[in-house]
Amino acid sequence: MLKYTVAIGLTKPKSPTNVGSIMRAAGCYRVDSVSYTGERYNRAVKFQTDTKLAQTKIPLTGVESLLDAVPAGAKIVCVELVEGATPLPEFKHPDNAFYIFGPEDNTLSQGIIDRADAVVYIPTVGCMNLAATVNVVLYDRLAKSAHISGDELIRASRDKNNNIKLSHS
Repeated sequence: MLKYTVAIGLTKPKSPTNVGSIMRAAGCYRVDSVSYTGERYNRAVKFQTDTKLAQTKIPLTGVESLLDAVPAGAKIVCVELVEGATPLPEFKHPDNAFYIFGPEDNTLSQGIIDRADAVVYIPTVGCMNLAATVNVVLYDRLAKSAHISGDELIRASRDKNNNIKLSHS
């Protein structure tokens, strides 16, 4: 199986709940690393909400600039409500991607948008919660991927508490 780089960049996340949920999603969707800017998360990190302890396996790193954190060879994909952006259902995810998300109470900088290889948005009425947005984008990536699916994906995903089987198959 080929190895692809999938990384996430968060612009000034304000909530430890969101970051914890994002780290859980990162573990579920095989993200390699998560970077973030700003100090709001650092002040609130004592409120641990990463229930699967993804931080023990996936680096969560504070950086000055997300553009300096782009993995080698990764395409920058900004997720933002920007006129002219590609709707997520129509987007073809690059194999090697660095997804950059804006804060819930602001937007990505023009400098980051200008460096993006793609800008996508999730068709909604109003904006979504940051963690929900990350989950939808990563789910979309996996759903469109042919790398792993079906029973193989189910076996890789379930934990020790889930061993149920279909009786009619």
